[in-house]
Amino acid sequence: MPVDTKAATDRLMRFLAVEGVTGQEAAIGREITAALKDSGVAAKAIRLDDANTRIPVPTETGNLIVDLPGRGALHNQPRIMFMTHMDTVPLCAGAKPKKSGRKIVNSAKTALGGDNRCGCGVLVTLAAELEKHKLDHPPITLLFCVREESGLYGARHVKLDELGSPVMAFNYDGGSASNVVIGAVGADRWTVEIMGRASHAGVAPERGISSTMIMALALAEVKAGGWFGKVVKGKRQGTSNVGPVTGGEGRPAGDATNVVTDYVHVRGESRSHDGKFFKEITKAYKAAFEKAAKKVTNAQGKSGKVKFKAETDYYPFRMKDSQPVIKRAVEAVSAVGGTPNVRTANGGLDANWMVRHGIPTVTFGAGQNEAHTIDEWINLDEYDRACALAVQLATMR
Repeated sequence: MPVDTKAATDRLMRFLAVEGVTGQEAAIGREITAALKDSGVAAKAIRLDDANTRIPVPTETGNLIVDLPGRGALHNQPRIMFMTHMDTVPLCAGAKPKKSGRKIVNSAKTALGGDNRCGCGVLVTLAAELEKHKLDHPPITLLFCVREESGLYGARHVKLDELGSPVMAFNYDGGSASNVVIGAVGADRWTVEIMGRASHAGVAPERGISSTMIMALALAEVKAGGWFGKVVKGKRQGTSNVGPVTGGEGRPAGDATNVVTDYVHVRGESRSHDGKFFKEITKAYKAAFEKAAKKVTNAQGKSGKVKFKAETDYYPFRMKDSQPVIKRAVEAVSAVGGTPNVRTANGGLDANWMVRHGIPTVTFGAGQNEAHTIDEWINLDEYDRACALAVQLATMR
């Protein structure tokens, strides 16, 4: 059954024009709801959950959940789920999408938001096509998650009983529609507070304890030990990064050059496909900061202190090739003219949490390219294929 690609592209352009950076998804949620109703989905089938009340950072709205009853010969088959995320990275604020041949590009100096307005377009197009052609399909849940870009929070905090017990799920995120992503890394997100002692840097520097120097020594040790960037220890591999360095709450680390800096706040991450190894990377950072704090002392012999905290953002997974969700995914990609590229991802996905919740989940792309950059663009051929793939997945016998 061919998909109405013009209508699918129109929906995508409609969604791209609505701002909805991570944590501020209320407006795009309303637009998706309106588009679903325009496509014939009953209002009573659409609802918001209360995941935002459990997310530890401010979030305007919960996840958007849609229940599509089964139809025809497949109406009593096990429920399946299609999912994506509604939010974009903050760099997408102010995007101005425009079509350019078989691409959608951006006329503003921002990211475009194809990650993940493309996924939203695919799911609404799926609902529209099923309704328009009265296609046979099993019961389907559509899940539009919040705060994927800032920690996979929507998927993490969704209540399973809200989803209707799907036996498998198909997630739409970045890249090619032929990508069949069956695994992804796990990650820790860590922070360290470095407490030193302020002193006049010109009059009595020896009385101070420099938090900046503690940080410098710690990071030098991490680098020398091979724990920064790409991390390879024998057969184990992972990555790490040091992110924002501030004085806390957006303030600069240190207020003046003539004052010994007494406080520095550092944020970073550790990743690996090995569930134990990314925690070892985090431990290496913790040990380095603690060691450095003891090394930096003042004339009175007092040393600095550190408070290191780490939280697992998501856990790694790698599904077995024999699982029904993977077989269905590979068969569907082939059926719409693609060549299945079964692979794992080095970034976190909402699928990490779905698999953790016990729902086998494969992730596909939908034409997003150069995501999270001002060069972001959308390949409409891949987007069209992603829409066709969703219909194929939903109607397979």
